[in-house]
Amino acid sequence: MASATPVNATAAALLGLLHGGPMTGGDLVAAAGERFGLFFSVTRSQVYRELPVLADAGLLRLGKQGPRASQQYVITAGGRRAFRNWIAAGGEADAVRSPMVLRLLYAGRLTVKQRTELLRAAREAYVERLSAAEAVAAATDDPYARPVADFAVAQVRAMLELIDAVPRE
Repeated sequence: MASATPVNATAAALLGLLHGGPMTGGDLVAAAGERFGLFFSVTRSQVYRELPVLADAGLLRLGKQGPRASQQYVITAGGRRAFRNWIAAGGEADAVRSPMVLRLLYAGRLTVKQRTELLRAAREAYVERLSAAEAVAAATDDPYARPVADFAVAQVRAMLELIDAVPRE
């Protein structure tokens, strides 16, 4: 059996989505937002930067060309191996990279008015995100996706607790 090409988390996210069938870059951006956007963000620029790299590595091949020159990508056997190896190799603790947490860390440097507005806007955004996360969790029957959906709900609730714990004055 051939060895698998190592991939990063963004590449693995795209390879995972392509297990469902051919997709264009735009399809991948939309699917990423729907499937795991609550806990792992993938930007349009990341997708379009990663696709040719994956194709050059033989992990994807070009599929049908669609309207307005959109290009489908299809996962290859090598891409399936790389994805499987990426999943199996995990187990390390993730680093949290949240611009909001960083802002809250330094919120004491803001005026009371600025801090109040930051906390108000953040709370509003996370209440909206909580509603979306709870809807995803309620609609998920998959035994692997369910605990991930529950995690997304818990993570958003933890962010709301953090926002509420920051001193207002």
